[in-house]
This record gives sequence, C-alpha cells and structure tokens, in this order.
Amino acid sequence: MTVERMLHTPEAEQLLDLTGEIVDKELAPRASQDEEEGVFPREVFRVLGGAGLLGLPYPGEYGGGDQPYGVYLQVVEELARGWLAVGLGVSVHTLSCYPLAAFGSEEQKAALLPAMLGGDLLGAYCLSETASGSDAAAMTTRAEPVEGGYRLNGAKAWITHGGEADYYSLFARTGAPDSGARGISCFHVPDGTPGLGSAPPERKMGMRSSPTAGVLLDDVGIGADALIGEEGQGFGIALSALDSGRLGIAACAVGVAQAALDAAVAYSRERRQFGSAIGDFQGVGFMLADMATQIAASRALYLSAAALRDAGRPFGRQAAMAKLMATDTAMRVTTDAVQVFGGYGYTRDFPVERYMREAKVLQIVEGTNQVQRLVISRHLAKEGS
Repeated sequence: MTVERMLHTPEAEQLLDLTGEIVDKELAPRASQDEEEGVFPREVFRVLGGAGLLGLPYPGEYGGGDQPYGVYLQVVEELARGWLAVGLGVSVHTLSCYPLAAFGSEEQKAALLPAMLGGDLLGAYCLSETASGSDAAAMTTRAEPVEGGYRLNGAKAWITHGGEADYYSLFARTGAPDSGARGISCFHVPDGTPGLGSAPPERKMGMRSSPTAGVLLDDVGIGADALIGEEGQGFGIALSALDSGRLGIAACAVGVAQAALDAAVAYSRERRQFGSAIGDFQGVGFMLADMATQIAASRALYLSAAALRDAGRPFGRQAAMAKLMATDTAMRVTTDAVQVFGGYGYTRDFPVERYMREAKVLQIVEGTNQVQRLVISRHLAKEGS
C-alpha cells in the first residue's frame, strides 16, 4: 500500500527509498522465522550504519545525517513495518546517543560519537530498575565518587540490547539515597568494563529477536570523563531523551499497524465468501477504513510533534500524545487484522498474530500509556490546552 510521505528534500526521498528497499529485500523475508527462533540480527544494524541510517538526526560533523527528526521517524516507521525488532532497535540506539550528543562535552562528542553514529557500535539506554519502572527518580543504582572517577553498583532492568550492546547510556544515583530526582547523574559505560554484566534475556510474548535483559553492575570502575553533563543533571537528561524517544516508539507503532493493515487489505481482496471478496462486505470494509484512518491520524500526530522539535519549540506534551495514540492504534489495528483473517489470523502461518503480540509491548515501553496520560494531564494543568 502506498503511504504518503512528509518529505523535506530529495535526499530525504532517497533515504526513504533506500530504507524501503532494505525492508522489502532484507528484513521482511526473514522476520517471521528469526522471531520464531529468537535470532538477534546484529549484522543488520551494521548494514544500516553503513547506509547512514543509524545517526540520521545528529550533526554531520560527528558522522550523523543532519536530517530533520521527521525524516528520521519516517525511516524508523518503515523499518518497523518490515521488522519491529529492527525499527525499535534503531529507535533505542538513537535514544542511547542522545545524552552524549545533547549534553556531552566537545571532547566527548569528538571521541565517541563518530563510532556510535557510524554503525560500528550499538547502544542501550539504562534507566529502568526492577523497583523503579515508571518512578525513575526512585532508582537505587549508585555511582560512588572515587579517586579519578566513579564506582558503579546496582542493577538495571528491561534493557533493550542488554548483554548485546557495545555501550550503555546509564543513569545512577550520585546524591544521597533520599535525594530523589536531584541526585541522579548520567554516564557512558562501554561494554567490557570489568564488573559489567547482564542477566539472562527475558522470555517475552513477542519481539524475541530484540534481546531484553537486566544489566548488572558489580564495582564497575569508570573514569571521571564517563560523566555526561554535570553531576545531578541526569534526571533532566533522561526526561529530555524520553520526549524524543517516545516519538520513535510512536513511529514504530505506526509501522507495525501499517504492516497489519497491508496484510489485512491484501487478504480481504483474495479471500472469497458467498461469492464475493470479503473486503466487499461492509463488516470488513468499514473495519479496514477505520484502521486506515487511525493509522493516518497517528502518523500525522507524530510528524506534527517532530515538526515542533525541529523548530526548537516545546514538544513534550505532543510527544506523549503521539506515543499514546499511535501505540493504542497499533493494538486496535493489529487485533482487527487478526479478526479480518478469521481463524487463519490466529495461526503462525500468517504474520498478523505476530504483529498483535508485538504491538502490546509498545503500549508499555518508554513510559506506559497510563504514564503518557499523566504527562499530558500535567501539561494541561500547568499550561492549559
């Protein structure tokens, strides 16, 4: 199905054409089997990095693509249409680059960003803990100052690329245990640092090709130059990063929903009952119309939020709205796609059951949709409508 693009330049058109080619030739044909077997496609991220797709919204001087955020998000959507594990992986990697790109020193950027943006390295974002998921300010992982740097102890939970990442953008408490949001700092921790380990991957209902695991820190020694920004600035960095990351999740959700709609439309044309294609019956045709409308509205909402970000204007409320609407839409659309397929939709012979399982996690990651409603309502109480 042809999707209307919101493009800025011929270069953006070429990037999306390239992404679509990679999706159709490299990702979509292998997604179902690799998901079934739980294969993590690490080499795909190197291919995407070589194609210039891992650093799109970051400055060219550090190896990024100098692209508007709206263009980057459309690339993420297209990747998620072919394989959510890859689209989400690119979104998480981009999120992991954000603290250093936005708050790092010039020396840190020059030393680290080119490899992070060029595809040689894959990142992870370490904020959540077992007892402090939505309440990130309650984290207990500590970074104790020592001579020449810090010593990290604790554990992070639900980390995408945990155990597979080449570096971790990690948040830990440098203040007193009761210091709340004010006592959190951000660090760049390379894989292979002594004392850094990971728990076994979580056994998930979907997204089996995207490893999610706890990250364990046992007297992990890092230098003072691993601190990103200033001590105590970490919580602000985390919230700022999540505003952008939520738009990545919204784009992933639209991609999954689009894949489900494409499959449902194609099936509705082929499947015949009572002498007609099932898509000719209003019960199915109206369902498809609602699915297409919800997807288009969700896409417009994330692109609208991205336009605010690109213009340097506040976009946190709109990012929460986009994440909320797009992921709820993905859940509805994938559920309806299974219904269009009938009994076949409940089998693994068709991809819509996988899309339905994958859509569920998007309502949870990077802030549950209940948290998004809280964010939106707080903005309304403070700013009005």
